[in-house]
Amino acid sequence: MGMLQRAEKAGRKFQNPVPTAIGGFGLALKLLPQFLTNRAERVPSLPLGPFRTDAAVYATPPASGLRVTWFGHSSMLVEIDGVRVLVDPVWDLRAAPMQWAGPKRFFAPTLRLEELPRVDAVLLSHDHYDHLGEGSVRQLAKLQPDTRWVTSIGVGKILQRFGVSAEQITELDWTEAVQIAGPSGAACRITSLPARHFSGRGAFNRFETLWASFVLRGASAEAGRRQSDRPGHAVYFGADSGWWEGFAEIGEKHGPFDLTMLEIGAYNELWKGVHMGPDGAARAFHDIGDAGLLMPIHWGLFNLALHAWRQPIERLLEVAQAERLKLWAPEPGAPTEVVRGVEVRSDWWL
Repeated sequence: MGMLQRAEKAGRKFQNPVPTAIGGFGLALKLLPQFLTNRAERVPSLPLGPFRTDAAVYATPPASGLRVTWFGHSSMLVEIDGVRVLVDPVWDLRAAPMQWAGPKRFFAPTLRLEELPRVDAVLLSHDHYDHLGEGSVRQLAKLQPDTRWVTSIGVGKILQRFGVSAEQITELDWTEAVQIAGPSGAACRITSLPARHFSGRGAFNRFETLWASFVLRGASAEAGRRQSDRPGHAVYFGADSGWWEGFAEIGEKHGPFDLTMLEIGAYNELWKGVHMGPDGAARAFHDIGDAGLLMPIHWGLFNLALHAWRQPIERLLEVAQAERLKLWAPEPGAPTEVVRGVEVRSDWWL
């Protein structure tokens, strides 16, 4: 039996696909000495940007069939074979329960939510504040009331509380899928897969909603390899996850991927079970099959760990050179075509 199974629960709490320890008060005690002696530049000392998205670009479909606009951290717009999917949108000032304290954005949103083109689906991986911003959800629910919302089990109640219509929400268990329709017959299949992480928007509700990674596949991706000169595309959105043995099976059953999005930031040796960092991302990319391009996500926007804010990308570049990885890392807010095998390496963070 493979490792890609539906999620299991113990009482009210969802379980990780492999045993995973999540730190509590003891972790805080271990972190305190590191915090007190830390001298890393965790927040940029100089202002970043401004970065600006030219929304007029969206009037023209991507020539390659796949275009991604990375807005920082794990927020992005994926245009895949005629379907637009907005992933983990956080336009909020802070990744926190309130907007007067907590991790603050390093740079302003690259466009207003009002400037977004029509979105066919909003995909939310889990309920943590750096992936699900209340203000962003409330605004999007009003701006695009007909958009489908695809998320993990239990997160739908949060979305309804923030103004999303229940009829527009689809919750997925691991291994379940939903078809998203775009204009002119376009379609994208979104499949939920396990991730090694946790959930909860408070100290006392951890694990009560599900977390996941996802495959986005253009409707013609499989048939196109046999029948068309221009096949569809496949993207893996790793969301938040520590490294685990299931990445190889994800590659075998759902790959190869044109673009593999893996987290590199907000990591620490003390919580490597739920955040893998740049070395873990490289390992996972190898496990998945090395095909296509590796896109680093979950970095560059919020101070969520003790490392310097640039450290994740600097380390990934070292690993990429040593292991000959093909990276796809555009500037924030720049709608960028994904062309098979063609690297993108912006140095905006310098």
